[in-house]
Amino acid sequence: MDSSKTASDGVLLPERRRVGLLYDERMCKHFDATDHPENPNRILAIWNKLESFGIHQRCVILNAKEADDKHIALVHTRSHVDFIKNISYQKFGSKWDRIAARFNSIYFNEGSSEAAYLAAGSVVEVAEKVAKGELDSAFAIVRPPGHHAEANEPMGFCLYNNVAIATSFLLNERTELGIKKILVVDWDVHHGNGTQKMFYKDSRVLFFSVHRHEFGCFYPGGDDGSYVMIGEGPGAGYNINVPWENRSCGDADYLAVWDHILIPVAKAFDPDMVIISAGFDAAVNDPLGGCCVSPYGYSIMLSKLMEFAEGKIVMALEGGYNLKSLANSALACVQVLLGDKPIVRSLQADPFESTWRVLEAVREALSAFWPIFAKRLPEELTSKRTSLILIPCSDSEDEYDNGPNTTSEDYEAAIEHVIGPLQNLEVDDGHGTELTNGPNTTSEDYEVAIEHVIEPLQNLKVENGHDQAIAFSSSWRSELSKIDIWYATYGSNMRESRFLCYIEGGQVEGMQKQCVGSVDKSPPKESCWRTFPHRLFFARDYTATWGPGGVAFLHPESNSEDKAYLRLYRITLEQFNDVLVQENILSSRTGPLFGLKDLQSIEDKKCISIEAIKVHPL
Repeated sequence: MDSSKTASDGVLLPERRRVGLLYDERMCKHFDATDHPENPNRILAIWNKLESFGIHQRCVILNAKEADDKHIALVHTRSHVDFIKNISYQKFGSKWDRIAARFNSIYFNEGSSEAAYLAAGSVVEVAEKVAKGELDSAFAIVRPPGHHAEANEPMGFCLYNNVAIATSFLLNERTELGIKKILVVDWDVHHGNGTQKMFYKDSRVLFFSVHRHEFGCFYPGGDDGSYVMIGEGPGAGYNINVPWENRSCGDADYLAVWDHILIPVAKAFDPDMVIISAGFDAAVNDPLGGCCVSPYGYSIMLSKLMEFAEGKIVMALEGGYNLKSLANSALACVQVLLGDKPIVRSLQADPFESTWRVLEAVREALSAFWPIFAKRLPEELTSKRTSLILIPCSDSEDEYDNGPNTTSEDYEAAIEHVIGPLQNLEVDDGHGTELTNGPNTTSEDYEVAIEHVIEPLQNLKVENGHDQAIAFSSSWRSELSKIDIWYATYGSNMRESRFLCYIEGGQVEGMQKQCVGSVDKSPPKESCWRTFPHRLFFARDYTATWGPGGVAFLHPESNSEDKAYLRLYRITLEQFNDVLVQENILSSRTGPLFGLKDLQSIEDKKCISIEAIKVHPL
């Protein structure tokens, strides 16, 4: 496609790109009466932002179009099509909540059916126009999202799988348009489980998803998002997952994935079209995502994809729940589609160490199918990395924080937000030196402190600021509410939604009884994943909270060859005691099960007493 034209003076000028924008307020009729994150304000915020920048005047504005049942049925079962088609009938009105409860993170109302058909049909509409050449690219601002919806059930706010329907439509119903290979890029912070399953055995679709996975404990959970899921049969090697091990991944991490996995394999695949499941919940300050991708980061990711398929790109909105960062990120992407150059910024941080580890694992898993991954990444590249420090991300209009940088100011901020509540903590660095947060402390000292405090959580010593161990007080709740600890959990039962039952109260699928919650129902201040050099072993075959199933324990002896992946929640010592009571179904007590003396014993005896609970059944 010729993308230029000649001016009157003979100078070659770039041709204005024909970019389609599809938005329809009818999709706002799907909403939940509660304060749900997937709500109509999401698409309103995007549209208002684009209008305020005059973007709509530079684009081709399209109206939404409902999908045909036969096109939806290309990827969904007949029973699922009928279910979504009829769910909004008034006769089901009194049953919507009860019906939705059968599914994972779903709600229904009188506008759900229409919105689902409009969302799916809209992505089909813009994909067909781009395939025909009527548009160079397009952005379908649709909801509900789609990438979690599976063939026979809705899931994760998604009713129909919009991107999968459009992809299958072009490949199977409009073969005359010449779209024979499609690259589907899912950059939503959650794994696109539904899309993956629909093309798992299809070599015409290269499905790529980068997402928080955390060893199967981040939504949607399980092993589907693992890098070992590479496709089957003819589709072997055409399913690529990049599963983050932790939160806080930002521009540097995502662009490393682009440069060393996605772009090389996309060049080899040579797609005829690129369809993006454009979720913006990996953006800064998203309440569900916990990552730090800036609008600039998204613009660079998209501009790198513009090099393929002559720029035939279709973006379909998926997630994104911070209205400000959602709108800013969408604006940055549409500007790229229009041919605007991203404002040049320097990346002030390197990828996390875990990012390089994941990239190497993904490349090795795919090396048998893509020779470009046969060689390991050079050490001089992978040695450039940032320590994992969990600090709040900025959502400024002018500057977006990509995550932790390596300045002493940032380390001080990390100490304040992460380690600060553990007041006057002293850590042995393994060389006979105790590190404290003093005026002469260097950034190297902070790195050592972070390594030894956050990761191993070993050699813990709590003091009151006067070189004396804090004594037990009868007002134990008041005392223990001032102390923060990291509570380590293992397995899918400890996904955040389940752990929160111990804090906020409630009951989720799999629990044998409802939790009353903690006295202090404040959510965990932080959560993260860590690797510990200890072996896991399992004991017991039943717990009162979860019923049949083993209980995981850490072997007390460390071994560098062992790895235990644990999720850590930062809660108060008071909350920890309430969690212990609920986990062990203790009826009553007059004092803490685990108090300040017990905390001190970790340092003195390197173990924790279980006298308080050992006589009670787990």
